[in-house]
Amino acid sequence: MENFLIPALASSLLLGFYDVCKKRAVQDNPVAPTLFYSNLCGSLFFFAALFLSGRLAAAANCTWQEWSLIFAKAALVGSSWACVYYAMRELPISIASPVRASAPLWVFFGGLFFYHEIPSLLQSAAMLLIFGGYLIFALTGKLEHIDFKRHKGVHALAVGTLLGAFSAIYDKYLLNTLQIKPNVVQFYFALNLVIVLGINYLLCSKLKTSARRFRWHWSVAATGILLIAADFCYFYAVSLPDIHISVISLVRRSNCIVSFALGAMLFHEKHLVKKFAALLLILLGVVLLALNK
Repeated sequence: MENFLIPALASSLLLGFYDVCKKRAVQDNPVAPTLFYSNLCGSLFFFAALFLSGRLAAAANCTWQEWSLIFAKAALVGSSWACVYYAMRELPISIASPVRASAPLWVFFGGLFFYHEIPSLLQSAAMLLIFGGYLIFALTGKLEHIDFKRHKGVHALAVGTLLGAFSAIYDKYLLNTLQIKPNVVQFYFALNLVIVLGINYLLCSKLKTSARRFRWHWSVAATGILLIAADFCYFYAVSLPDIHISVISLVRRSNCIVSFALGAMLFHEKHLVKKFAALLLILLGVVLLALNK
């Protein structure tokens, strides 16, 4: 198994639990405060972990140029999350999570264009299987009366997915090209995201963009902590030499396997047989990636 695959799969597993907690956190809540408080909880958890491990000072060592580049990532991701959280509230998790997982298709094109990443024959076959699984999920959405052309949740999910894909391409630039240390990127990314999402929360409160009232639930904190743990594994994988960001992104988004299984049990969603067939294609594609040498 390639050295990046273990942390990428660990990140994927954590993202699966993150998706389920995110669905529960935003289910009856407005998006802006849910985003802010979940990220605040995750950031405080990460800062405490760095402090207790004696790595806080090293992670905080950053130049102004590096800080500005990481701030751009925070703004990009904050915009993506605002779209994705809205979509997660409006769509079944067994549809939203796999469609969100189509981001690797755009990461693949970005990796090909910016970094000249040419996949091997086995990687190409794996990608086709995984994308085929995503297509089945999209077609299954019609059985739940979800019009992928007109549904606002789908539109928000598409925008959030494209922004997230660009963020993944940008990650390789920060961690691999510029070789900024993973802890430094994650520390300032988490800190800057608190600022970005805090401003967004204040603006949404002032403009009264949602009639919903925020209600605290343990899943809000769990969402932020699980994301921090998933990003820790992901940033490490991206920082490794000779990686393909398109392949890492694809493996990471297999989190929909966990999201599907837990979402089916917890939220009692429909058309699970057809979704399971799509899931098998995705899982087979991940296995082929694991066998690639």
